Amino acid sequence: MSRDPLPDWRSDRLSQDRVADYKPFVMVDGEGVRCSLYVSGCPFACEGCFNEAAWSFRYGQVFDDALAERIAADLAHPAVQGLTLLGGEPFLNTAVCLRVVRRLRAEHGRAKDVWAWSGYTFEELLAWAVAGHDDKAELLTEVDVLVDGRFDLAQRDLRLAFRGSRNQRVLDVRASLAAGHAVTWVGVADASAAAEQIDRRALI
Repeated sequence: MSRDPLPDWRSDRLSQDRVADYKPFVMVDGEGVRCSLYVSGCPFACEGCFNEAAWSFRYGQVFDDALAERIAADLAHPAVQGLTLLGGEPFLNTAVCLRVVRRLRAEHGRAKDVWAWSGYTFEELLAWAVAGHDDKAELLTEVDVLVDGRFDLAQRDLRLAFRGSRNQRVLDVRASLAAGHAVTWVGVADASAAAEQIDRRALI
C-alpha cells in the first residue's frame, strides 16, 4: 500500500533540490524523443516502485547551473519533442521542476511539451492548489500530459501504455483544467496483450 498525501507534504519543507538522474534523448518516458529529469524524494512509497532509491530527498546530486544549462541545450535539439518530469515526486520538488519548465517555456513556448509522472491524482493536485499550494498549481498548469495516481501493485498491467497499474491515468492537463475534470489524453493506446517472452531454445 502507498501512503496518501498529507498537508505537510510541501516542496519548501521536504525538497533538498536534488535530482536522482537525468537522461537526455530517451524514447520511453512519454511520446517522441525526450529529455527526462528524475527528481529526488517521494513519500508515497508505493510497493513495487521501479525507482525506490529516489524515495529519499537526500538521494542523488544537487541541481546546479551546469545541469540546468545541459538540459536547456539538449531540449533545444530539433529532434527533441519535450521534457519529462518524474522521480521521485515532481510536485514535491517544484523549485527544480519549475526552474527547468519556466526556461523551456521562455525559450520554446508550447512548441516543446512537458510530461510528468505523479503519485498525486489530478483531483488531489487541484485540491492542494485551492488549499494554497501555489507551486503545485503553477507546475500543473505548465504540464501538458500527466500520468497520475499511485502505483498499485495489485493492479499492475503490462499491457498499459505509459503507466504501470490500471488505476493510473494518462491525462491531457490543459483539457482537464478547462473542463474542470480529468480528460484522457488522446494518444493513449494500450496493448491487447502483454509482450510475449521469446523462447531462446528455439533460436539455438
